[in-house]
Amino acid sequence: MTQTEIAGSPTAILDAAERLRTAARTGVPCPPVRDLLGADGIEAAYGVQRLLVSERVAQGARIVGAKIGLTAPVVQQQFGVFEPDFGALLDDMVFCHRQPVPLSRFLKPRAEGEIAFVLGRDIDKPGASVADVLLATEFVLPAIEIVDSRIAGWDLTIADTVADNASAGAVVLGTTAHRLIGLDLSRIGMVFERDGEAVSHGAGHACLGSPVTAVAWLAREMYRRGSPLRAGDTVMSGALGPMVAVDAPGRFRLRLDTLGDVEATIEGD
Repeated sequence: MTQTEIAGSPTAILDAAERLRTAARTGVPCPPVRDLLGADGIEAAYGVQRLLVSERVAQGARIVGAKIGLTAPVVQQQFGVFEPDFGALLDDMVFCHRQPVPLSRFLKPRAEGEIAFVLGRDIDKPGASVADVLLATEFVLPAIEIVDSRIAGWDLTIADTVADNASAGAVVLGTTAHRLIGLDLSRIGMVFERDGEAVSHGAGHACLGSPVTAVAWLAREMYRRGSPLRAGDTVMSGALGPMVAVDAPGRFRLRLDTLGDVEATIEGD
């Protein structure tokens, strides 16, 4: 049997899913799953992701959108992964500005500043373009993503993070909506603060050149995989700068030029 066949086998997908499922349930990080899927087993990894997300939905969770990962070069360099990926955004992952987010729900979280897109139309076509994204977007919001990994030590390849729902944890959305007319998101500047101290800087062009470009990439990928973006979906478009560790309770504030602020309040037990 070839490595490709091993990587895509149902047994490998089930074994990888069980490893990640156990880590999420017990709060004990697991070894990487790339040994099961193959370091480049991206298609098998998306199979693991679909299985785990479908289980969450069967348990009552609801898919409310998607998140794009690994868009900023500085984040790609952190993990040695040089292509974007995506995962599902579930309703119990979504918090609003200043709503308490319990630290205990995560294993080894990190936070990053992003721009969230809320769609007013489906993007259900092959070859979706930037223009299609602009036409489909109802509004955008400042947003903080709290990424988390069930993999011990954040020891990731692309297969590991894809299987782990693109290292999804939670998102915190701002409360002031902005239309895209007249906005150039590639020029939006970002300052990310922890307890009033700047800990990360970035800009829209760090996200695949523009967050709009990132969402167009996602739209094409999701259409190709048979799950196109729909009206009402919230899309986390990807990091605008370096991630920062969330190793204790605190206040994380994202300040975006033109788009305003959003604050994530991380609370201990």
